[in-house]
Amino acid sequence: MNRNHIFNKALNLTHQEINRKVAIHEAGHAAAIYLGNKQKKLPPIFFQIFITSVNDDFQSSRFSSKSDTKYIANIDGGRLIHTLPSSIEETTDGFSLAQKIAYQCAFEADMINILAGPLAEAKYIAQRDRELINSGLIQLNDLHYFGGTSDLEKVREYLECFIANKVLREQKITALFLAAFSFVNERSNWRAITALADYIVSEDKSVIECNEIIDVLETANNKPTV
Repeated sequence: MNRNHIFNKALNLTHQEINRKVAIHEAGHAAAIYLGNKQKKLPPIFFQIFITSVNDDFQSSRFSSKSDTKYIANIDGGRLIHTLPSSIEETTDGFSLAQKIAYQCAFEADMINILAGPLAEAKYIAQRDRELINSGLIQLNDLHYFGGTSDLEKVREYLECFIANKVLREQKITALFLAAFSFVNERSNWRAITALADYIVSEDKSVIECNEIIDVLETANNKPTV
């Protein structure tokens, strides 16, 4: 997804909450990429989760400690559309009807997968604070408060080459937002998201490989509902 989320890996409760929030965000992207694409019968795609430290002046000072270290979490890969065209109409000119439908489906899937990250974070925050959340209580622009600024920018980049008419673009992004919310809110998907977030937080790894991510998501998604 090529998005970054900076956070602190630290031992006190506040920083643990930051870790958890970021892990949920990235797990939301990952679950949508794997489970969401699979549900749409789209081709599998390779991706990984990278967790890397950020070196800055503060860390080099004598007051820095391991618990102060800042990290960047990001998903590498995971897109069906690798390069955005100037216009989807120009790109699909000469495609068969089936090819056009498949290309548009991949375009929409990427956008839903991008929106799933901040929506997962929003759901986690609501649950943590014992608040209700539904598609009527959270609006698209609210995602800025849940690490979604770069996600929204990327979705709008997709839409600009997907739909020329501004009014139709707004209608489409609303529909995609609702689809992403529905995915995150579905019980088995949410169980998979939280399981992967647990794995991200608990494993002391700089790279979480694609096969590891899939194993965690599949196990949690297929677990019988109690």
